[in-house]
Amino acid sequence: MLILGIDPGSRITGYGVLDVSLAKPRYVASGCIRIQADELPQKLAQVYAGISELIAVHCPGEFAIEQVFMAKNADSALKLGQARGTAIVCAANHGLPVSEYGPRQIKQAVTGTGAADKAQVQHMVTAILGLSATPQADAADALAIALTHAHARLGLVQRGSYGGRSVAKGRGKGWRDYRPGRS
Repeated sequence: MLILGIDPGSRITGYGVLDVSLAKPRYVASGCIRIQADELPQKLAQVYAGISELIAVHCPGEFAIEQVFMAKNADSALKLGQARGTAIVCAANHGLPVSEYGPRQIKQAVTGTGAADKAQVQHMVTAILGLSATPQADAADALAIALTHAHARLGLVQRGSYGGRSVAKGRGKGWRDYRPGRS
């Protein structure tokens, strides 16, 4: 079964595809949808078309996306929300179940700390998936989202949050060696 992870953006939308049919997640593909349009409606159309093409090529069974977070700039947050909504509609139109994860929850699941920076996320995604090269930041974020969903499917990540912090639970068989901070 494949999971498509999306890190939405109105200029760059990262994607990551993982095969989770075995005990350890396996890298399938990742990259970025680079938006070329100037006007927002055309940008959103390109996000939709890019994700639709990824779904057609990879045939994922599930879709995971990052939740909106409050940006310093309200205009940027609105554009991000629109790109995110476009991605969710695309997944829903293709009949995919959609799961959402907060930024701290994703960082916690992949690095062991909700305060990790982008370089730490890139490093851990590379290590967990055994990649020969470090993926671009947006692609690494999308792979981290897909990994978080893979963990959640096994009960290793609680989907809710308590006190603004994500809570990991369980020690699913087969994942113990792949969770940072666990022995």
